[in-house]
Amino acid sequence: MEGGEHVINKNLKKLRKRLELTQQEFANCIGVKRNTVATYETGKSNPSDAAVTLICRTFNVNEDWLRTGAGGDENMFVKLSEDEELAMYTQMLLDSTDDVVADMIKEIIVIYEKLDNDSKQALKNVARKLLDKMNGK
Repeated sequence: MEGGEHVINKNLKKLRKRLELTQQEFANCIGVKRNTVATYETGKSNPSDAAVTLICRTFNVNEDWLRTGAGGDENMFVKLSEDEELAMYTQMLLDSTDDVVADMIKEIIVIYEKLDNDSKQALKNVARKLLDKMNGK
């Protein structure tokens, strides 16, 4: 123990702060009460193995870092490939409710899929030109 707290308790608080979530918001994400998160952070209790697994899966956290601090804070999150990152964002988009931006993105996808091939190609060309302009090409 370090200052009355286990590493996992300190790291849970670091994680929550890095994610810029209140204890209530963090609790909502993992399906527990705010007070449970508070007891984890203060070291009054430790999360179960199931809770640790859920936290790691929900927030893409490196479990070894969460439990032991291995690799320092730069090792907080699991490094994802571009495809894994895209899959994670897609899942977050699909899971979102009451999010205006997510709803708009979903609607754009639906509308795009209803277009004929020529219209899709025209949109791709416009998007490519916009990306090139943003990247200074």
